[in-house]
Amino acid sequence: MSGLFVTATDTEVGKTVVAGALAGVLRKKGKNIGVSKPLQSGHLASDPEGDAKRLQWLSGVTTEVEEICPFSFTTPVAPRLAMKYEGKEISLKQVQAAYEHIRASFEGAIVEGAGGLLVPYTKDALVVDFAKALALPVLIVARPTLGTVNHTALTIQCATAHGLRVAGVILSGHHKEERNSAEENRSMIEELSGVPVLGMLPWLSSPEREVILQEFEDAVNIDQLGVWFS
Repeated sequence: MSGLFVTATDTEVGKTVVAGALAGVLRKKGKNIGVSKPLQSGHLASDPEGDAKRLQWLSGVTTEVEEICPFSFTTPVAPRLAMKYEGKEISLKQVQAAYEHIRASFEGAIVEGAGGLLVPYTKDALVVDFAKALALPVLIVARPTLGTVNHTALTIQCATAHGLRVAGVILSGHHKEERNSAEENRSMIEELSGVPVLGMLPWLSSPEREVILQEFEDAVNIDQLGVWFS
């Protein structure tokens, strides 16, 4: 299959920006790439502040947001808990079918998980189980600052222990004064894990889509990520 599964070392580390911007840049380069976040908690799919809507906007796809994210919950907790609180049950088979629906219309797809790999996802699966079901390489988004070496190495170990291929790591959200320490973290992650850090994305404050896509393209090794869509 052509595509990537985007996960993170934690929540709120920028994986939606990475997933959406990568799709947007690749689409500008002529690749017909779709995006999928079939299960979301904390916002309904149509909420402009939610991940699915931001994925749609950054990627530039015309896919309806309810197709990108057919299962969404307002409660800001792990998806499985959100289902429990809202009296619903979603299975791994259902979210996989939602991905397959998106995938059928594109050359490849970028799929965003929820939080990290061991987050309780559906009634019968963790996020890592979803990644395994799709058999896509994993792109890990990590914080650039203190603690990231440990969290990133653990996430890589978890992915490989479950038989997943790790395409690389992106350190997301460093401020100018944090650049040097982020570079040191980058080197340490590569040394300890053998996995390449494919970009160091600065903190993106612009509300303009084209500015975000250009900053992403400048900061990330697009060619190395693009091989997963060839």
